[in-house]
Amino acid sequence: MRQNLPELLLYACGVYNLLFVVFHALFWRLFKWHKQLRKLKTYNRAIVQILNLRLIYVLGVFGALCLAYPAELLSASLGHFILGSMAVFWLGRLIEQFVFLPINTRPVYSLALIFFLGTLLHAFPLLLSLLHAS
Repeated sequence: MRQNLPELLLYACGVYNLLFVVFHALFWRLFKWHKQLRKLKTYNRAIVQILNLRLIYVLGVFGALCLAYPAELLSASLGHFILGSMAVFWLGRLIEQFVFLPINTRPVYSLALIFFLGTLLHAFPLLLSLLHAS
């Protein structure tokens, strides 16, 4: 079971990332972007939506990699780099939560906890893989 734990964690990572794909795809509706983004200049409105679409793509790739290539992520140097990059992505998102959204509300703290979970979820399989290789 212990040898399968890193792969199981990677499957959880895949689902985690794909859930964020769905969440980001719902931003137009959840945050009423059809109304709210009208307040921005055209280029800012475009940048917000383009960045969200690119984030959806990146999170989809993260999810697909974790679900389709767990053995490669755990055994190859490139896989370790990619998995480590995913962990740093979620750690960065956690830090940015407090830098750019310093609001003391339950949803903000709930998201921070979710981003912390994402960091751990992506870091543990890598650490377990590196420990197993030693």
